[in-house]
Amino acid sequence: MASKKDIKKIEDRGQNEIKAPLIAQDERRKEDNSMVYISTFVAVCGSFSFGTGVGYSSPTEDAIREDLNLTITEFSFFGSILTFGAMIGAISSGPMADFFGRKGALRISSAFCIGGWLAIYLAKGPMPLDIGRLATGYGMGVFSYVIPVFIAEIAPKQLRGLLTAANQLLIVSGVSVSFILGTLLHWRTMALTGLIPCVVLLVGLIYIPESPRWLAKIGKQTEFDSALRKLRGKDIDVSEEAAEIKDYIETLDKLPKASIFDLFQSRYLRSIIIGVGLMIFQQFGGINGICFYASSIFESAGFSADIGTITYAILQVVVTALNALLIDKAGRKPLLLVSVTGMALGCLLTATSFYLKTYQMGVGVAPALAVTGIMLYIAGFSLGMGAVPWVIMSEIFSINIKGAAGGLATLVNWAGAWVVSFTFKFLMNWSSYGTFLLYAAVNVGSIVFTIKMVPETKGKTLEQIQAAINGQ
Repeated sequence: MASKKDIKKIEDRGQNEIKAPLIAQDERRKEDNSMVYISTFVAVCGSFSFGTGVGYSSPTEDAIREDLNLTITEFSFFGSILTFGAMIGAISSGPMADFFGRKGALRISSAFCIGGWLAIYLAKGPMPLDIGRLATGYGMGVFSYVIPVFIAEIAPKQLRGLLTAANQLLIVSGVSVSFILGTLLHWRTMALTGLIPCVVLLVGLIYIPESPRWLAKIGKQTEFDSALRKLRGKDIDVSEEAAEIKDYIETLDKLPKASIFDLFQSRYLRSIIIGVGLMIFQQFGGINGICFYASSIFESAGFSADIGTITYAILQVVVTALNALLIDKAGRKPLLLVSVTGMALGCLLTATSFYLKTYQMGVGVAPALAVTGIMLYIAGFSLGMGAVPWVIMSEIFSINIKGAAGGLATLVNWAGAWVVSFTFKFLMNWSSYGTFLLYAAVNVGSIVFTIKMVPETKGKTLEQIQAAINGQ
C-alpha cells in the first residue's frame, strides 16, 4: 500500500491527464520540437477520422435510405451502432494501449476503421452496413482514449495544452468536413474518403517514435532513450527528463490499483458524481441526436439542409478553436455555464419553431427560428460542453483511481451517446417540439448541476482540487 507521501509526490507534479505527461526540459535549453509536431499531426489524423465517422450519417441519410430501402428503425440502428462500437472500443482501449503500445493500439484501431469504411462502401443491405458502422465505431472508441494519452506523453509541458486541444479541434473538423462533403458526394464515395486519414495515420506511424513513457514502463531502455532523443532533438541533453520519467514510474508502481468497485468509497464519491454527471449531461443534452441528424432537422423545419449543415460545420470549428484559446484564461466553470445556457436557449428556439410549424402558426418565421436555435445550440456546445467535461475529468480524480474512474466516465459517455442517437428519430416522430423541450430541460438541469457541484479547477494543483472537492 502506498503512503500518503507517495501519492503527494505524484500529484504535486500537476498531473492533469489520465496518463502522466512528460516533464518539460529546462527552459534555458532550446528544444527542436519538429518531431513532436509531426507526431501530433499523425496522431490527430485519427481524431479527424473519428469526426468523419460521427458526421457521416447526417448528410447521407436520405440517399442511403432510398438506395438500400431502409426504414427509419433500420437507419436509426445504423446511425447509433457507431456509439455501441465505440463503447466496446473505449473499454478495451486501455489494456490494448498498455499491451501493444500507443502506436500499436493506433494501428489496430486504424485497421478497424478501414475495414468498416470498406464494408459501408460495398454494402448492398442493412447487415454489412451495420457491421461496417460497428467496426468504425470500435476504432473511434480506441482513438478517443489513445490519442490524447499519446499526445500528452510525447509533448513538452509548455506545448501540452495547445497540442491536446488539437485533438478536439480535429474531431469537430472531421465532423464539419463530412457535413460539407455530404452535400457534394454520393454516400459510397463519402465512405471512401473516410479511408484517407486512416491511411495517412498508418503510414505516419512508421516514421514517428513510440511514447517514451510507455517504453520506460515496459523496461525497453534502449528504445526509450532513442525515442526521447528523437522527440527532443539529437543535440539536447535528455538525461534529466529521462531520470524524472523513471522516477515517476517507480513511484506510480507503488500506488494501489483501484478497481471499479473501489470508486464508490465515500472519499472518491463526490469526484465520481462530478465526472460521470458531466458526461451524462453532455450526452443527454441531445448533442449526438442533433449532430447525427442535422440535415433532417433542417429539412423538417423547412430550411435548406445543404446551407444549414455547411453553416453548422463552419461554426463548430470556429467556436471550438475559440474554446482552446479561452479554457486556461476564462476558466472551466464559466465556460460551462455560458455553454449550457446557450444550448438550453437553442433548444427552446428550435422547439418553438417546430411548435409553430405543427400548428401552422407563423409558418414564415419557423425556419429562421429553427436554424437560429440549432446554430446557437452548436455554438454553445462547442464553446464549453464539448471539451470541458473531458478536461475536468482528467483533473478531479485522485491519481490512483484515474484509470478506473476515467474508464467509467468514458463508458457512461459513449452509452449516453448511443441512447440519444438511437432514440432521436423516434422522439422526433413522437413530437418534434417535445423532443427539443426535453433536451432543454436536461440542459437547465446541467446548469444547476454545474453551479452546485462542479469546482473551478483552473490554475490549481491536483492536491488543491482534491482538498476543494472533499471540503478540506
